[in-house]
Amino acid sequence: MKKLICIAFLSLCVLGCKKEQRTDYVINGSAKGLYNGIRVYLNKMDERGRMTAIDTAIVMNETFTLDGVVENPSLYYVTVNGVNGRLPVMIENAELELVIDNKILTNSTLKGSENNDVYANFGVELTELKNNLVNATQNYDQSKFLKDSANIDNDKKIVEELRTKFNDFPYNYIENNKNSYGILPILKTQLNSRGLDPNKFLEVYSKIDDDIKNTKEGKELEEKINLIKAKLEAEKATAIGVVAPEFSAPNPDGKIVALSDVVSKGKITIVDFWAAWCGPCRRENPNVVKVYNKYHDKGLEIIGVGLDGRRGQQNPKEAWVKAIEKDNLTWHQVSNLRYFDEIAKSYNVGSIPSMFVLDSEGKIVAKNLRGLALENKIAELLN
Repeated sequence: MKKLICIAFLSLCVLGCKKEQRTDYVINGSAKGLYNGIRVYLNKMDERGRMTAIDTAIVMNETFTLDGVVENPSLYYVTVNGVNGRLPVMIENAELELVIDNKILTNSTLKGSENNDVYANFGVELTELKNNLVNATQNYDQSKFLKDSANIDNDKKIVEELRTKFNDFPYNYIENNKNSYGILPILKTQLNSRGLDPNKFLEVYSKIDDDIKNTKEGKELEEKINLIKAKLEAEKATAIGVVAPEFSAPNPDGKIVALSDVVSKGKITIVDFWAAWCGPCRRENPNVVKVYNKYHDKGLEIIGVGLDGRRGQQNPKEAWVKAIEKDNLTWHQVSNLRYFDEIAKSYNVGSIPSMFVLDSEGKIVAKNLRGLALENKIAELLN
């Protein structure tokens, strides 16, 4: 009986000592060297890069306090009157300590947030990798300049290994911290980077905790990710060797014309995305006319897909029809007059002119050829 009482007592102690999760944040700030009356701001940035202050504190005796509530850990920016720059920090509902460096704001530190540690450490490790890569590249360049055959191959290998490590680092870091809200801004940055590997990004994203995906920032990312998925599907649908996506749209007389109708008439078919407002398209049209006139009798068909109807365009149909007549485009022409519509999306067309060359079975055999390259390809296929 005594044993049971002791166990119950210990259980109550453990429960009583358990730390409750805060429902608000308090940032206790230290601002050595800042005068009384200087303002410290906690800002949120929108999609356009504009910052809005959500909280303000006044420095008194080199200290200040910011407090409030956040729905979930999220990225904010600290700015200080009279101090250049801004400090990115992950704020969560907890008691936090912020030490301001009044000379270099980005050298300031925030303690008490594991999510901020994850976010901040990413930048530190990425910078270290970048510096190592720069140094290795300089060594390799020097070896080549000096024609140092003893070190060239080894230096090249080091550069290649570091470059691979540098490119893979963001994806590995995200995966290793998939349960931390600190990866949200990292995901956003990676999604907008030039070096984005869509397949690798989607693979890593699929492993992230659902609680993170269901945040406001996570749902905003989801919308962009869905666009990437659609683009990848469109790329697969228009890869060399696959049957081109079927489509149909009205011609200038309002009659519906389908791609399959055109393909059935020729040995080779060009699907040509263009628009009356597109300067490069109009400059390329004379070459397409030349190719069509030369090879139409040998089995060449063309179907032009007009992408007129962009915002601000006056009378898109009239502009489209006039351009057809002026440029002597005597082949099949269709358009929904809805700018980059569902047809363009199904072909992953993001800019024009854009061309796809199909064989007699409707399979894509070439893409985005212009000028002499287009004529040579058509000549080769119809030889």
